[in-house]
Amino acid sequence: MATHLDDDAKRLAELGYKQELERSWSGFSNFAISFSIISILSGCFTTFGQAWNNGGPIAITWGWPIIAGFILIIGFCMSELVSAYPTAGGIYWWAATMGKPIHGWFTGWLNLIGLIAVTASVDYGCATFLNTLLGMFDKDWGGGLTFTFGLFVVIIVLHALINIYGHHLVAVLQNISVWWHVFGVAAIVLILVFGPDSHQSASFVFTERINNSGFSDGMYWFYVLPLGFLLTQYTITGFDACAHVSEETKDAARTAAQGLWKSIAYSGIGGWILLLAFLFAATDVTEINKELGSASAIFTTALSPGLAKTVIAISVIGQFYCGMSCVTSMSRMTYAFSRDRGIPGAKLWSKVNKNRTPVNAIIMGCTAALVLTLPALYKSPTGTPVAFYAVVSIAVIGLYLAFLIPIYLRLRMGARFRPGPWTLGGKYKVLGWIAVIEIIVISIYFIMPLAPAGVPGNKAWDWTAVNYAPLAVGAVLILVGGWWALSARKWFTGPVRQVDDPGVDLVGSS
Repeated sequence: MATHLDDDAKRLAELGYKQELERSWSGFSNFAISFSIISILSGCFTTFGQAWNNGGPIAITWGWPIIAGFILIIGFCMSELVSAYPTAGGIYWWAATMGKPIHGWFTGWLNLIGLIAVTASVDYGCATFLNTLLGMFDKDWGGGLTFTFGLFVVIIVLHALINIYGHHLVAVLQNISVWWHVFGVAAIVLILVFGPDSHQSASFVFTERINNSGFSDGMYWFYVLPLGFLLTQYTITGFDACAHVSEETKDAARTAAQGLWKSIAYSGIGGWILLLAFLFAATDVTEINKELGSASAIFTTALSPGLAKTVIAISVIGQFYCGMSCVTSMSRMTYAFSRDRGIPGAKLWSKVNKNRTPVNAIIMGCTAALVLTLPALYKSPTGTPVAFYAVVSIAVIGLYLAFLIPIYLRLRMGARFRPGPWTLGGKYKVLGWIAVIEIIVISIYFIMPLAPAGVPGNKAWDWTAVNYAPLAVGAVLILVGGWWALSARKWFTGPVRQVDDPGVDLVGSS
């Protein structure tokens, strides 16, 4: 029996799927989830120390806009792809369709580990700043690593529950999150402009170099400074969420493409303004260095206690919204990859409940994020949160390598590619190659040691200082590569069509 469908469901049927998820998100909500996951109230706060210690102000004032520009190019390439293929599988689906099943297999697993790591890092960062905020209300506060991890567990459980039981609420909260970020950032900038008694000079903000990495100054330009770019590369990521919720978005072929690149552009501009405000307020360099470059040290040294609490509270709430969005994106990708039998126990993870919510995928992803963050319970010899930065590196490497594969495959397809309503036209070639080269370069840097104590053979070498990003990502690649060679290549065929006739039986039952 034929079913009347709107254009979105028809297009989804042409791609081979029934409309199982509820398509109730507006274009603004689609933009909002990526804008919330990028979350300059999260990344600019939690990884500020990475740039401060590895390069100093110039890693931020010059590094941020340059790297953000490269990321926007990556976003343009991905916008063209989501316009052509608006499915929840997103980048893994694009890879499998434009290439072979093996491309979809590796892309899917890289994307999945990246999304799990993003969720873990955002929620752990939120727990860290919440712990700091609580300590500001009580000078005798003794919340250490164990307590921070406990807060992290509470936060990620709350995010799982919101996504499971608040399926209508999530889209509303995404929209609220956008305005929280807009007005929150504006409030923080105004506080940092008018709150301090004095400000740094423009010379400090735009030319000062700092090297607290432990590596020699001779390594500054080619090694230390690029490590500082992790701030930008980590903050502006997770924008593939626009694709993962495209099956829930109206007019997805247009709105998801626009939401993706706009979330990057607006975050790039807003983040730079916010970080400049940080640096102009960073007058007590000695104390900030003692606090390992923590952004909170800027606020506590430059502002009154009340204003410092206000700034950190605004950030904590923004980070909470960000983590909620991360769980949404992660669960949709898990659902879609399982729908195509790419994950063990696929039938379990691809189930949706009566509200069309992939509950099991939410639980599995949040549990994996908890396990990935366990090394954060151990303190590094230097006191720097090396384990946290390693999780951040895993997120960056996993996601951007997953982005690289379909971008390269689109380049290889050339004129055979059938674009959607949003297209780059002939500019896809130069933009695509720029994107590929940038991703390769940053992936190499972010598997490198983040501190001398993490360099094998160094006298100060210590396991707690090791960047375990290459170990985690490498283990995943070896595992899924071996699995592919021994088994998966015989049965994983890429996207599994649910629909052969786009006019029949297109709406999935609960």
